[in-house]
Amino acid sequence: MTRTDPPTHGDERTMLLAFLDYQRATLRQKAGDLDAEQLATALPPSDMTLGGMVKHLGLVENAWLRERFTGEGLSEPWRSADWEADQDWEWHTAADDGPERVWALYDEMVADADTVIAGAELDDLSVITSPRTGEPFSLRWILLHLIEEYARHNGHADLIRESIDGAVGD
Repeated sequence: MTRTDPPTHGDERTMLLAFLDYQRATLRQKAGDLDAEQLATALPPSDMTLGGMVKHLGLVENAWLRERFTGEGLSEPWRSADWEADQDWEWHTAADDGPERVWALYDEMVADADTVIAGAELDDLSVITSPRTGEPFSLRWILLHLIEEYARHNGHADLIRESIDGAVGD
């Protein structure tokens, strides 16, 4: 995936999707060319790894769009994970999956999320409501949240990647 700067103008949907795609491509730029050992490398004192981050962001896409927005529930492998035994299951199991599986799962979750997004309007509301307010989330809110989630983790990815091989970038 080539990372392309988002446009400087356009309608709201175009801009939101362009910024989401940009953040997705940034993750791939930071972690896409690493081997299994590199994807499993943490930057202490955190145990966060780039492989875990890729798997986590796949879960985030699925949880927000399939589970909360459509109400269909999590897809596999998330549905079968033992979340009670490990609330950070996706982070901790990424090293066992290897790069091919982690990226294939991520790509599957992004493609599925894009299918949900393509079939909805920005003002459409989620089936699952906010536990804090009891109100549903608009697709617009979810897209903004995904952009924020990616941006935050891409900042972490910068630091982890630099600690692995010195690679830096925007």
